[in-house]
Amino acid sequence: MKRHYYISDDLDDLEVIEHKLETAGVSTPQIHVLSTDDSGVQQRRLNQVEPVLKKDVVKGTTLGAVVGAVGAAAVLLIAWKIGLTETYTWVPAIFLSVIILGFCTWEGGLIGIHNPHADFKRFQADLSAGKHILFVDVDPDQESSLRHVVTAHPKLQTAGEGASTPRWVVTAQNTFTRFMHLAP
Repeated sequence: MKRHYYISDDLDDLEVIEHKLETAGVSTPQIHVLSTDDSGVQQRRLNQVEPVLKKDVVKGTTLGAVVGAVGAAAVLLIAWKIGLTETYTWVPAIFLSVIILGFCTWEGGLIGIHNPHADFKRFQADLSAGKHILFVDVDPDQESSLRHVVTAHPKLQTAGEGASTPRWVVTAQNTFTRFMHLAP
């Protein structure tokens, strides 16, 4: 899959584009709108980017967990080397290492929540100017459908390509949506 980015200043046009893409066989989990106008996106029932994914929370939390794991390992190693584990037991060292791991993971998430997602940093000026970002993840066989829809909307400005959501995630989202629609 490949992700295509587009910039627009018209949410109504994006609503039409999303409908045309869905009609052409691109599923809803493949289409997202990133905007600072959350109420406008919601009002038009566009598939918006989840708030937690607009920020670098996942990356920050992961980085914090790695730093915490290194810190926790260092505490355990130091406690073992200086003989603390033979004098008192492993309990204080393990307790401290768990606290360090948890704190660093939490702090990493807090740092990440203050930064825009790495994939969206390049669009911050456009978002601040009130524009909206449409991004579509397509398979190679859907490229022509995307091009056909995009060329019919001249107000849509091409903004590049990037890494997409893995195919298995999109398939899982489609399966979950079908299940929720059919479930009693």
